[in-house]
Amino acid sequence: MSPKTKSGPSKSASAKKSAKGASRQAMQRGAGNVAGSKLDVIVAAMRPAKGASITTLMSLTGWQQHSVRGAIAGALKKGRGLSITSTKVGDERVYKLDAKK
Repeated sequence: MSPKTKSGPSKSASAKKSAKGASRQAMQRGAGNVAGSKLDVIVAAMRPAKGASITTLMSLTGWQQHSVRGAIAGALKKGRGLSITSTKVGDERVYKLDAKK
């Protein structure tokens, strides 16, 4: 009986790491920004002076509340460098995109 062999060539560990690193670098350069993405929808909703509530942003994206907040803090504030403010209006939190100075 012959030993079982893998079908097809396999990548070495270093090749896998370099491919993963290249993908991460491409996204950091902006290759991951797709026109009409959900992040762009969030930005467009926050652009008017009245802003957008967390409930509105959830319905626009189909995301849960914690995902919308994470996208605002991580991808938009830190990643894209946008200035976003939030205020409490009644029982809802409203997010607004600050005008560029």
